[in-house]
Amino acid sequence: QLQLVESGGGSVQPGGSLRLSCTASGWTLYLYNIGWFRQAPGKEREGVSCIDISSDDHTWSADSVKGRFTISRDNSENTVSLLMNNLKPEDTAIYYCAAVSTLGPCDRQDIEYDYWGQGTQVTVSS
Repeated sequence: QLQLVESGGGSVQPGGSLRLSCTASGWTLYLYNIGWFRQAPGKEREGVSCIDISSDDHTWSADSVKGRFTISRDNSENTVSLLMNNLKPEDTAIYYCAAVSTLGPCDRQDIEYDYWGQGTQVTVSS
């Protein structure tokens, strides 16, 4: 079974940056649509960004992170990254990567994903 592992979380001040990585040992991530989700305390999990398996790597990002977060693949490293710039306190959450083996555009709905990582904490505070 595909097992995803997130890394790169931490604590930063507002305006800072972090790069989250999602990887899977023994499985090839470029065969999967990958999504990043987050869940803040007391809130529902929400989609942040996703990338599909097309050769053009079509992506989607939530309006709240557009222009600040960038999702990308590095097939040589079997990794999908989420570069987060200009972080805000409201970005504080546990961030999860998720995968689904499917054709077509990636989905922003968490119910469409079959495999999930354990999550990594991101805290933005002064």
